[in-house]
Amino acid sequence: MSKILIRGAKVLGGEPQDVLIEGSTIAAVGHGLPDEGAEVVEAGGKVLLPGLVDLHTHLREPGREDSETVLTGTRAAAAGGYTAVFAMANTFPVADTAGVVEQVWRLGREHGYCDVQPIGAVTVGLEGRKLAELGAMHESAAGVTVFSDDGKCVDDAVIMRRALEYVKAFDGVVAQHAQEPRLTEGAQMNEGVVSAELGLGGWPAVAEESIIARDVLLAEHVGSRVHICHLSTAGSVEIVRWAKSRGIRVTAEVTPHHLLLTDELVRTYNPVYKVNPPLRTERDVLALREALADGTIDIVATDHAPHPHEDKDCEWAAAAMGMVGLETALSVVQETMVDTGLLDWADVADRMSFAPARIGQATGHGRPVSAGEPANLTLVDTAYRGPVDPAGFASRSRNTPYEGRELPGRVTHTWLRGKATLVDGKLT
Repeated sequence: MSKILIRGAKVLGGEPQDVLIEGSTIAAVGHGLPDEGAEVVEAGGKVLLPGLVDLHTHLREPGREDSETVLTGTRAAAAGGYTAVFAMANTFPVADTAGVVEQVWRLGREHGYCDVQPIGAVTVGLEGRKLAELGAMHESAAGVTVFSDDGKCVDDAVIMRRALEYVKAFDGVVAQHAQEPRLTEGAQMNEGVVSAELGLGGWPAVAEESIIARDVLLAEHVGSRVHICHLSTAGSVEIVRWAKSRGIRVTAEVTPHHLLLTDELVRTYNPVYKVNPPLRTERDVLALREALADGTIDIVATDHAPHPHEDKDCEWAAAAMGMVGLETALSVVQETMVDTGLLDWADVADRMSFAPARIGQATGHGRPVSAGEPANLTLVDTAYRGPVDPAGFASRSRNTPYEGRELPGRVTHTWLRGKATLVDGKLT
């Protein structure tokens, strides 16, 4: 049985300790642990976190392997400190049957850089007209518990109600892409001062907020769980806060880019900043940070959305929406939340590991760093600061909004059930 001793790591940002891994399990956590027969990793005060869990990743396979594959996407995840990701259903074919979700699940098991849990589509073909095979996907080998038409909104209230009723039977969750389609026809960016000055079609905050308001009321009526994908406005925060105060079973996520970037960047007309939902105002950004700090927003999710060069290197109106995020997420969270004093590293572990694993029921992930737990871990050099260089990304795509921007923190090691997938910043 292999043994690894991580010496002098700040577990969840606390005092330095040693962590001994034996096989796939954490054997001991303490001071002065013996290193006999063990491979020693000198942490030197780096922060040790439970392996990160992303509830919102686009791996593109099957069908868009020019953007990403399960292999390249999970390598990017490992490079970013993730040991589990939930793969969205908007593939080609759509993951709306047991066969497709099992294909994605098996590809994840074969490649081994992180665990891949498929998300099943809510409706057939993401068309919003007929419920997909929710029960069959749950009962498949993939054991799907999260369902989403992400990329599109389940805008039909009756369909949304039926989905919530269906998943309640096995405590599943519907993850909603909150976008009223009639209010966003032709929209190119956030509706506001900047869109008016640039003459670009505006994407109003109410298009998101109206769907969230409807869906939390539906979830209350049904008594089921609803999760809000990539929440992006101050108004959405207030709706979720109100819903939670009523005991409604709602959870919400924010992306790293919505914690840092604003619609002012669209003045460059650089399509790398084109994303769904759009970058919002500084007021929204500050509200999102506060909500993540106080727990109104439960988790950080990347919405890692890779695109080939030709889909982004074009005029703004024709460009695809989305940004890659797996390899920079933790750095952006450190920049916006930790270095500003809004969260400590134990809070980061909650928002990026414990809570997403709990929402998605990711067995073996989001566990404490303690003896007897699975050795799913990530080691972070929080003192590092440097420019983002997409040329070094493991992802197949390079559509990052942070190219050349200095960000703090660097993941140096990732372990998946005791097996190193990243060592000294290099994938194994």
